[in-house]
Amino acid sequence: MDSFYGLATRKAAAKRPIRGPHANVSAVAEESPSVRESRSLLAAHAVEKSYRKGKHVVPVLLGVDFEIAAGEFVSIVGQSGSGKSTLLHLLGTLDAPDSGEISFEGRRIDNLPTSSRDLLRNQYFGMIFQFYHLLPELSALENVLIPNMIADGAFRYWRNRRRYRERAEHLLELVGLSHRLKHKPRELSGGEMQRAAIARALIAEPQVLLADEPTGNLDSRTGEEIMEILRTLNADQNLTIVMVTHDAAIASQADRIVRLAEGCVQAA
Repeated sequence: MDSFYGLATRKAAAKRPIRGPHANVSAVAEESPSVRESRSLLAAHAVEKSYRKGKHVVPVLLGVDFEIAAGEFVSIVGQSGSGKSTLLHLLGTLDAPDSGEISFEGRRIDNLPTSSRDLLRNQYFGMIFQFYHLLPELSALENVLIPNMIADGAFRYWRNRRRYRERAEHLLELVGLSHRLKHKPRELSGGEMQRAAIARALIAEPQVLLADEPTGNLDSRTGEEIMEILRTLNADQNLTIVMVTHDAAIASQADRIVRLAEGCVQAA
């Protein structure tokens, strides 16, 4: 690969302008020896992670190996404290492993400079969380547009604002919120807030959606509605999804289940 994930080719095909900072990502991302033979989209190899709690070191992940192919829908399950969310955050470069590697399309990403990881995350990863993390002072539409605002800066965003708004409105319609564009989070139900969060995660046209307990704060009926949206995105748009959940019924709707136990991937 002579450029970072064939960036220029894909972005041109998607009719999205290539921004200058991509050169920084290309320059520092190197092909990972551990995954050269693998064609997985996203992978963790021998990943270890511990956290300090006072004077004590608490091990969370103890040499985890994980791979997901493009277009696959994978559930990560395990008891509370098994490292599910930690692994998801490492895959999304929100945190870095103590040892091991995180790779995306065969190139190591966990050791990228912070600015390059931020850029990668903004353009290639969408994220949704159990508690939505919507900005309370903004409307549903404005919340969806936040990633564009962050990525572009004021001038570029203003220049492209109509195109971004059209896409945001389309995504909110896709998740069933076309009638709630101007409503603020306090005026939305839990299910509606999660729908808005999904639309926000999709605004930059990511390749991977990372979902941390997306139904964990919802009743079973609303949770099933959210899962229907995720399944549709996976089937119709070939969106790769990694989902953490403690709910066996929710997990079973994925293509594959990965179980974590005592810091390791448990054999199926």
